[in-house]
Amino acid sequence: MSLIPKKGTVYVVDDDEAVRDSLQWLLEGKDYRVRCFDSAETFLSRYDPREVACLIVDIRMGGMSGLELQDRLIERKSPLPIVFITGHGDVPMAVDTMKKGALDFIQKPFNEPELLGLVERMLDRAREAFTGHQQAASRDALLAKLTGREAQVLERIVAGRLNKQIADDLGISIKTVEAHRANIMEKLNANTVADLLKIALGQGQTSAAAKAAAAAAAAAIN
Repeated sequence: MSLIPKKGTVYVVDDDEAVRDSLQWLLEGKDYRVRCFDSAETFLSRYDPREVACLIVDIRMGGMSGLELQDRLIERKSPLPIVFITGHGDVPMAVDTMKKGALDFIQKPFNEPELLGLVERMLDRAREAFTGHQQAASRDALLAKLTGREAQVLERIVAGRLNKQIADDLGISIKTVEAHRANIMEKLNANTVADLLKIALGQGQTSAAAKAAAAAAAAAIN
């Protein structure tokens, strides 16, 4: 039997030791990895944004509050899903945190099934964000292989410019454009124009503009 928790990591940030211990006992009993911190400052110093995780944090704490911690994470562009712990009088404040991207809030005393459901939703969101981050990193690594001129040609391919138009834009011959296009396809591991557009625009790009660009780029080859 594996000793490694299967379901993901839950960060708990609360200056109340009893609350931390209670949440750790509950979540570890459901096979989550739990990392507890007694302050927002300590959490920020040890948080690893590369980890698939979620955050349960108290709104009111000594030192940096949960609200301030949320602002710090927003500044860092962290995708970490957050649920706030609130007392009865903090509900209006908690609603404001949701407007800034918090997933939800839970009131003391905790409803265990509700809490566990929220944690699973947060980790689902964290897994999606992590996958998106990996795809973006892979895309950036591929695009970094292009020379400056190839990047200029790719930009115009995505915009649907014809080879002749690209040549005129850049002051180069059509044959040179065709050579750059071939190099771009090879460096980006793209077998088709559709593959090329997916990489250039991002895997999740499905807008009408993207489809139009793909059609125009295909037409530019024919």
